[in-house]
Amino acid sequence: MTLAEEDAALVAAAREAAARAYVPYSGFHVGAAVRAEDGRVFAAANVENASYGLSLCGETNAVMAAALAGARRLTHVAVVGYRAAEPEGSAMAMPCGRCRQIINEFAGPQARVIVSDVSGDEVLATTLGALLPHAFGPERL
Repeated sequence: MTLAEEDAALVAAAREAAARAYVPYSGFHVGAAVRAEDGRVFAAANVENASYGLSLCGETNAVMAAALAGARRLTHVAVVGYRAAEPEGSAMAMPCGRCRQIINEFAGPQARVIVSDVSGDEVLATTLGALLPHAFGPERL
């Protein structure tokens, strides 16, 4: 799949973030980049913890960085993941359920989600609504 220039730049930001991941336990790097409605891009990586349940996903960290900078609406999310030991053999890293829910807080069902392997050979472009149908959000409170 050939990505539009704007999407390719977002995937590149996610790939760069993945290289900075702190993953001493799993060795699995995940980088994410989100684009806010105003065009700003926020990128982050996963950060592991010896108490595994306290680890934070790259998608969560990117969304939180955007939120802390005042972004309240996200239009795009890109995710790149790979195993440090064999980056070329790694498959795409789909956002986990928790991350999908966190993204939903700041992005609507039409938000574009792009997931890529590290080489860019395997790419899935979809929407948040397709990844998280019947989402729970503020409108349901």
